[in-house]
Amino acid sequence: MSEAREIYSAPLTPRSGTATPKSGTVTPMTPPISAPPSQFHSPSLSRSPLLSFNENVEPINGLNNGTNNKTPKGSRPRTPVQFISPLASPLRRAITPLASPLRRAITPIASPIRKAISMTKLDPQDAWLPITESRNGNAFYAAFHTLCSGIGIQALVLPVAFTVLGWTWGIICLTLAFLWQLYTLYLLVQLHESTETGVRYSRYFTLCIAAFGEKAGKLMAMFPYMYLSAGTCVLLISIAGSTCKIFFQIVCGQDCTAKPLTLTEWYLVFTCAAVVLSQLPNMNSIAGVSLIGAITAVAYITIIWAVSVAKHALPGVSYEPVRSGSTIKNVFSVLNALGIIAFAFRGHNLILEIQATMPSSEKHPSRVPMWKGVQSAYVLIAMCLYPLAIGGFWAYGNKIPQDGGMLTALYQFHGRDTSQFILGLTSLFVIVNALSSFQIYGMPMFDDIESKYTMRKKKPCPWWLRALFRALCGFLCFFFAVAFPFVASFAGLIGGIALPLTLAYPCFIWIVLKKPKAYGPMWCLNWGLGVLGMVLSVLMIAAGIYVVIANGVEFHFFKPH
Repeated sequence: MSEAREIYSAPLTPRSGTATPKSGTVTPMTPPISAPPSQFHSPSLSRSPLLSFNENVEPINGLNNGTNNKTPKGSRPRTPVQFISPLASPLRRAITPLASPLRRAITPIASPIRKAISMTKLDPQDAWLPITESRNGNAFYAAFHTLCSGIGIQALVLPVAFTVLGWTWGIICLTLAFLWQLYTLYLLVQLHESTETGVRYSRYFTLCIAAFGEKAGKLMAMFPYMYLSAGTCVLLISIAGSTCKIFFQIVCGQDCTAKPLTLTEWYLVFTCAAVVLSQLPNMNSIAGVSLIGAITAVAYITIIWAVSVAKHALPGVSYEPVRSGSTIKNVFSVLNALGIIAFAFRGHNLILEIQATMPSSEKHPSRVPMWKGVQSAYVLIAMCLYPLAIGGFWAYGNKIPQDGGMLTALYQFHGRDTSQFILGLTSLFVIVNALSSFQIYGMPMFDDIESKYTMRKKKPCPWWLRALFRALCGFLCFFFAVAFPFVASFAGLIGGIALPLTLAYPCFIWIVLKKPKAYGPMWCLNWGLGVLGMVLSVLMIAAGIYVVIANGVEFHFFKPH
């Protein structure tokens, strides 16, 4: 058995060529594999692909029967392709001939490395994009990202759904929705990497394309996927800008003589801060930002429901479900309430992206630490959502404001009898959480724009152009926040649009890719949940539109107030 050679993980600089003794010509050298066995599955931390092959490889003497294989004139070197090495491939024979010591050293028969090489499909472009640029994440990073993306300002409107559903059905629907979305989260974590093909689906829409085909996958997933990212960023600018104005008024006091900024100017202040923070290069680099966002989210949600419960229920509060004379209006109000509950559970469009930042191998697949991180995060999410929904509805009942939910209720009903320090701290936590959530929800937008550049130019995006792209995305969201300041009133409608990504698509994708036994338990369960999710989505969208029209939302374009 030949002596195994040491393989270094640092990328090696290929030599320009070697002189052939007979002809004196220079034969281009093929760069060796520059990844350790643990990184065959993913790009390295650098922004250049791990596996770089020269497509114009001149065959080794003795393998070409004397033929001369020259590089065609005018051809340009291409971006490295995926590492696919069939047994009879000429490229494989040219790189590692049958008797090569290197071949025996790195791929012994039945070795785990050989299995990894045969299973892994590496897209070198992933090394250039912000989501997959770094794959050194762990369970803690996954918990930080999941908690920051899964809980936030949207949870503050949960008690509004209880005003229509009441105590019993409100708690039942919240529990069922929580369990349902936790199950689809589990499906997505398991679907992230295929043990059969070795492909890692690092983005939600790529998983949909793999399951439903390119046209159907893009049609079904691209709009709600990007809508959730861009729409959430617009919503964060609207709510955080309004909270900035309130925070300034609290800190400045009633006797302050300073001229306050307008609401549009506060939107701009928040957007500038978000754009500066968005210059962090990739998903793993914002793990600390997500940790801060998660801590502040848990903090301000706890403060809001604790203060509301401590101040006791409002006098004359009623807990009877709100009903009107029309049966159709009552049905649509219930469906809109279900959409509000669905809106409270967000982040499914980021689960695959978060898991893509983690290393994975045959012995240590990424789904194990990812699921641990998700479980830890959702324990905390449950500990925040249930007290917020139940305590908020107990404190305010049917008097809770429809626009703004618990945050508006805190300022409206307890703004005078609550410490200004507590109110100011709560506002500050909301702003910091919105700033952190903007980064993780903006990452799919940044990744999509940069992927267009790298596909066209066949090279990584330079730092100055990356900064320009992200600034453009941030200020485009600012424009929409100013143009449509009433977007926060569409919680039920947004929940209906996002519901397929959260509750329906993962079930269908599991059936297509995993192919469970027909009419078996998993087949029936996923078909039932998938069809129910799609039906609910259509009904919630219709109900959201009806409620908006019936309640008379004020459409004040370019006039935030």
